[in-house]
Amino acid sequence: MFQDFIRDFKTFLQRGNVIDLAVAFVIGTAFSAIVTALVGDIIMPPIGLLLDKVDFSNLYVILKEGSTPGPYLTLAAAKKAGAVTLNYGLFIMSLISFFIIALVIFSIVRVINKLYPKPAAPVSTKSCPYCFSSIPLAATRCPSCTSQLES
Repeated sequence: MFQDFIRDFKTFLQRGNVIDLAVAFVIGTAFSAIVTALVGDIIMPPIGLLLDKVDFSNLYVILKEGSTPGPYLTLAAAKKAGAVTLNYGLFIMSLISFFIIALVIFSIVRVINKLYPKPAAPVSTKSCPYCFSSIPLAATRCPSCTSQLES
């Protein structure tokens, strides 16, 4: 019983889909780090500069004061004081990250789809040898000229 389980599990792991999924997960994790750096270090600073030097990572609302009263200059200071915060700036950064990832993946899939030819549509009709009209493959008589067709 246990040997059957091990054998089935080994077969499952050796399937291409599981290995493809593992590779995709590792690449996705690395890609996420790159996109996080792109958003946090390259895209957000100019946006913050355009919006009067706003640092999105420090946009928050204090829901409950910490052990030491505010105001807190940074989110890190608020968290260190034990304040409960609503971190909408980090959420904005996450949304921007998501849209960049979605845009890049869309672009990659679009390029890959252009590289491969579209599969030919399956043939579902044939020509009548007498009147040359298009008829279904399974037809035994032409609906246009009523000729008897060969099987």
